[in-house]
Amino acid sequence: MFYTGIEVPNWAVFLDPTVTTWISELDDLRYDRVAAAIDMLTTLGPSLGRPLVDTISMSSFANMKELRVGTCRILFAFDPKRQAILLYAGDKKGAWHDWYRQAIPIADHRFTRWLAQESGGGP
Repeated sequence: MFYTGIEVPNWAVFLDPTVTTWISELDDLRYDRVAAAIDMLTTLGPSLGRPLVDTISMSSFANMKELRVGTCRILFAFDPKRQAILLYAGDKKGAWHDWYRQAIPIADHRFTRWLAQESGGGP
């Protein structure tokens, strides 16, 4: 059965400039897979779950998540406006646990900066 006349809202997704750069440097196959995952996030928003999205437990933010595409990870969070903010990206191949120790503090810092900026309190 098909429904017509119902608009499915798309969720706003913002990328930190470093994430944009990282994505642009991927090979074609990984680029396509990461772009497809971001498209899914844009379509499904906070309801997107495993296996594509999982919660990050070591973050200062309870709502910090990771977009999972093979060994590639993009840490992100939804802000109070329910916009997805993609904060840090990388490939954790060969550094499964160390990657998080490096990435999470950076993502937390960037999200703190984003929240301050959105509330009018930051650059």
